[in-house]
Amino acid sequence: MILNTGLRTDIPGFFSEWFYNRIDEGFVYVRNPYAKNQIYSYKLNPELIDCIMFCTKNPKPMLENLEKIDKFNQYWHITINNYEKEIEPNVPPANEVLESFKILSKKLGKSSVSLRYDPIFINEKYTLEHHIESFEYILNSLSDYTTEAIISFIDLYEKTKRNFPEANEVNRSERLKLGEEFAKIGKKYNIKVKTCVEGRELEKFGIDSSGCMTKEVIERVINKNLKITKQKARNGECYCLLNNDIGEYNTCNHGCLYCYANSNKKIVKRNLKLHNPKSSLLIGDVKEDDIIIERKQESLITNEKTKQTKLF
Repeated sequence: MILNTGLRTDIPGFFSEWFYNRIDEGFVYVRNPYAKNQIYSYKLNPELIDCIMFCTKNPKPMLENLEKIDKFNQYWHITINNYEKEIEPNVPPANEVLESFKILSKKLGKSSVSLRYDPIFINEKYTLEHHIESFEYILNSLSDYTTEAIISFIDLYEKTKRNFPEANEVNRSERLKLGEEFAKIGKKYNIKVKTCVEGRELEKFGIDSSGCMTKEVIERVINKNLKITKQKARNGECYCLLNNDIGEYNTCNHGCLYCYANSNKKIVKRNLKLHNPKSSLLIGDVKEDDIIIERKQESLITNEKTKQTKLF
């Protein structure tokens, strides 16, 4: 199975102690976000988990004890946007995150650590020129440390509109301009540029729109074949493997204005007060009326045949 950690919160950035405690104890509980008295139980066993996928803006807190997850295949998406504090209040400076990215890449190999440059929005400060310059700076810094850079444009979810009312969608001409320039930059530094749920309009520039966490991507990362039935596409086009997430919504303390996982700051603050690094749950503890459901887990690796790692 594939275990996700980053669709609902940033576990490496804020809950690394809790995560490593869960690794030590060999299991984790996850409260069902849609049925609060249901708790899913997962065994944290490398014989059952084919890959742990991390999405983070700050991997640094995880670096000290990485040896605890040496037996697990890992795939990291690290977001570096180069926005300032008025947009991302609690995200470390870009250069600090770049250094953590390089440490991970040296440890795991550059195919196991991908850059995310998203979400992209345009305003008077963060212009097309700003994004082009930032993207080149980041890719130049990571040219020896990754093979992929994933981009996407801001989606105006209701939460985003409420928390970031001045945000505007990136129009087609702006998307095409950025796509064309980003593709040139990627080619210059030998890094494949991919989109995340953005359709196919940028393919004409050589940008890959096939997905960022698909079966094929994970097979390349872990260098093994996976037996996975093709699932129904999310949003009509996304075939990424995004199930089995152990995070919880309304717990990420980066405070990004564009965040889709947090409703508001008050709920996040309340939830963080309930976090106990020694609990089996990310937030709070098991209650008397909770129902614990053991999730079916099995390895999806079909054989030991090595996958071909052609990137371009």
